[in-house]
Amino acid sequence: MTIHNCLYTFFCSMIPVIELRGAIPLGYGLGLPWALNYALCVIGNFLPVPFILLFIRAILSWMKKVPKLSGIANKIEEIAHKKSVKVLKYASVGLFVFVAIPLPGTGAWTGALIAALLDMRFKYSLPSIFAGVITAGLIMTGICYGFLDFLRFLLF
Repeated sequence: MTIHNCLYTFFCSMIPVIELRGAIPLGYGLGLPWALNYALCVIGNFLPVPFILLFIRAILSWMKKVPKLSGIANKIEEIAHKKSVKVLKYASVGLFVFVAIPLPGTGAWTGALIAALLDMRFKYSLPSIFAGVITAGLIMTGICYGFLDFLRFLLF
């Protein structure tokens, strides 16, 4: 275990789409202890969330004014609106569940984007997303360290 492995894992968990769903298996593969891996990934995954909640609408508005970026901004909004149907029905609880389920297309980045575009209040969306990140991290850590170690025990 080196500081480089910790940094790779931490920064990987900050990348949209990969998030902690990809970073926890990376940390596992790099030999990080489960508690350190979990903490690095939860912190790294959650770190961008307040900034997304506060600034994404202004960023998307600016992107729409730049011809080469307007298509990307529209696509981001389209994706968020499609996924928002799942969240709208149950508000904060729906946002938590959406972020907590470790599947492609769900996660803190998309959850924060949905919350911002739906004008969900910061004081409700932030704790829901944080609880979802913690839960997704527990699920992924359990899968990587529990299930994979069990398979290794059976095979060797």
